[in-house]
Amino acid sequence: MSATRDDAFLGGRLTLRQPARGYRAGADAVMLAAACPAQPGQRVLELGCGAGVALFCLGARVRGLSLTGLERQPALADLARHNAAATGTGARIISGDLSAMPPELRAESFDHVIANPPFFAAGTPAPDAARAAARHEDTPLADWIDAGLRRLAPSGTLTLIHRAEALGRILGALEGRAGGIAVLPVTSRYGHPAGRVIVAARKGARSPLRLLSPFILHEKPAHDRDAEDLTPAAQAVLRHAAAINLELSRFG
Repeated sequence: MSATRDDAFLGGRLTLRQPARGYRAGADAVMLAAACPAQPGQRVLELGCGAGVALFCLGARVRGLSLTGLERQPALADLARHNAAATGTGARIISGDLSAMPPELRAESFDHVIANPPFFAAGTPAPDAARAAARHEDTPLADWIDAGLRRLAPSGTLTLIHRAEALGRILGALEGRAGGIAVLPVTSRYGHPAGRVIVAARKGARSPLRLLSPFILHEKPAHDRDAEDLTPAAQAVLRHAAAINLELSRFG
């Protein structure tokens, strides 16, 4: 296995092993976990779970979940299994590709599906093969959404984080199949355009789309020194495992 490193999440309450080089999950995975409205006793599937950062951040916030991750890169799946054992979550990590869903998952349904699909549909792939596979979209975004919806039980929720420019494609793929859609723009600083969106939808729902007030990560108008300047909302989510409540458009 390639070199690895241990990274701290949620203010140090979680230590998770990730590749030392190439793609490593960070704030996006933590925010994805925070936005999933799972409750104790429910079943959660993460598509493309990588080393499991979002999955285990969710498990640290909500106890008593049944957690499953699907990952196509064997080395990352092995890291996710290590992290499952290290965190004591009992998460099940399945090696496989969402475009050819493993039979054991095709036979199951989940209360919640979460995903952080690759962001880049074009451009030059990263020289590191694992990083390129995690960041460049070779499986269409619509296929990620289709796979997630198929694995959901009736009225289950699908939660995604993606680049803001992908919002049109996300909404198009959800059209007619999910409703109660909440869109949360995520911006680095006050007055800056959103770089990310968190989108949550309920399978089979009919209620209208809601565009929520943005989630702002940093307090100061510009980065001027090497010191953390997270907003209180970002501090709560990234350091203290608070939820992002998309139903009420508030954080806590």
